[in-house]
Amino acid sequence: MTTQELIDKYLEFFRQRQHAVIPSASLVPENDPSVLFTTAGMHPLVPYLLGQPHPQGGRLANVQQCVRTGDIDEVGDNTHLTFFEMLGNWSLGDYFKREAIMWSWEFLTGREWLGIPSERLAVSVFAGDNDAPLDEESKAAWKALGVPEQRLRALPKADNWWGPAGQTGPCGPDTEMFYWTGEGAPPQVFEPADKRWVEIWNDVFMQYRKTETGAFEPLAQQNVDTGMGVERTVAVLNHRTDVYSTDTFVPALKLLTSRTAKNDERGLRIVVDHLRAAAMILGDPAGVVPSNVERGYVLRRLIRRAVRYGRLLGIQGMFTAEIGATFVSAFQLRYPWLKNTAGFVREQFNAEEERFLATIERGTKKLERRLKNGSGTVFPGLEAFDLLQTYGFPLELTEEILRERGWTVERESFTSAFRQHQQLSRTATAGRFRSGLADTSAETTKLHTATHLLHAALRKVLGEHVQQKGSNITPERLRFDFSHTSKMTSDELKRVEAMVNEQIGRALTVSRDEMSPEQAKQGGALGFFGHKYAGMVSVYTMGNFSKEICTGPHVQNTSELGSFRILKEEASSAGIRRIKAVVLPPQRTANVA
Repeated sequence: MTTQELIDKYLEFFRQRQHAVIPSASLVPENDPSVLFTTAGMHPLVPYLLGQPHPQGGRLANVQQCVRTGDIDEVGDNTHLTFFEMLGNWSLGDYFKREAIMWSWEFLTGREWLGIPSERLAVSVFAGDNDAPLDEESKAAWKALGVPEQRLRALPKADNWWGPAGQTGPCGPDTEMFYWTGEGAPPQVFEPADKRWVEIWNDVFMQYRKTETGAFEPLAQQNVDTGMGVERTVAVLNHRTDVYSTDTFVPALKLLTSRTAKNDERGLRIVVDHLRAAAMILGDPAGVVPSNVERGYVLRRLIRRAVRYGRLLGIQGMFTAEIGATFVSAFQLRYPWLKNTAGFVREQFNAEEERFLATIERGTKKLERRLKNGSGTVFPGLEAFDLLQTYGFPLELTEEILRERGWTVERESFTSAFRQHQQLSRTATAGRFRSGLADTSAETTKLHTATHLLHAALRKVLGEHVQQKGSNITPERLRFDFSHTSKMTSDELKRVEAMVNEQIGRALTVSRDEMSPEQAKQGGALGFFGHKYAGMVSVYTMGNFSKEICTGPHVQNTSELGSFRILKEEASSAGIRRIKAVVLPPQRTANVA
């Protein structure tokens, strides 16, 4: 079964069960400061899981593109990927455990669908603890479908509980489905520790909310959030032992192996994984480019790590754009915006690869000078770390050059410095999670509403070429990225700030309407992430000043915002400017930096 065939079957199955099929959201979360990238299918749906009505109803399904970088060091094994696709179906206060489990089993085992023999499947449920009891309802649902007791395991929260992603928020037990990938018949008793049992589907039941005190309270709206990993499922359905043998990887691996004589399976996998993720990030309409901060840093690291492993594989010349293009071709049917961004993807790959090769050249010259003037056969670890931190010169390349001369790297001090650097990086990014996933606090809601006024004001002052390219909102400030080629003057900043404050002073009602994307655009609503919109959408209007397609939290009246102050205007990337701003009570002020 091909990847597209699995996706088509899944979406048709749930379409027949009255689920609206919605498009994949961007890889860059909208109005969510808690993560850099969309990490799961439920991520873009958090406002609706918290109770906001979805324009297309309470039953949804889609295939969502995702990026996770927490397991980057595990990439190259049989299952871990940086970019992956997730199939999901959701119930927003509609059906619950019995129906979700019944449909999961029907899709997995039904002859019309995947037709997996039931004896090759096993399931787990939440075992219960001091916060919540054993999930008896899920256990009973599985047994009613004929799953024998020995194939049903109750596991602790570490295995069968989802969330919350932040310190507070919706959470609940889950039930997971496993497929036997070993030779011959599976053992009678399901042992989750046996790696031959591979998880392919997860049904999350959001029935609690973790509070600030750490207590778990029942949710008024009970939701279902299910996720099926596309690559893992395609692999097991085709009796493959790894995700890299699935059809979307085959062209890239074939092309890559033609460029190297080395049979380094892990190295080849790392290269194609990283370039696949980089191609999808570059191709996303959010406009992420390689840089030294946040998403751009992750993107840069992926490309440079791929180049580094390519060098270790003995690949000569430029290669990232050529490999990346195979993934653009493979995914543009599901993500049609890739057709428009293919040229940009190729340009960015070439530019970043050239930059990194220049970095390697500078680092090599510095290393060779040091060796020429030094003595001994052990290179100081702190100097190796300095090469990495200052020049981006990878340790593996340092070791490769040293090895040719009979030298080694003193690892202990390098490892100590590197770990300290990692800890500082974690501390610096920890604040990203303070407000939790899709924070809906009063301050965040005010700032989110203010972005609408800011967007409209920028278009009036600078011109209608201005388009939102991203935003990041915490309870303390908003950050708004927009298309504009030159630095804003102090007069332009003052005019924008005054215009926003004028609308706050007008006490405009913030109204929400549901309509089709076509009706929204015809009515003058802004919405520059067109690939996300299908079916009915939410349109927020503030007088005759602002009208936008949006899903985030909003105040009811602009008078609730207090006063708006721009703190800073700066470059974000080529052709993209960034504004940082706050909303304050009228008597407070903030200086523009």
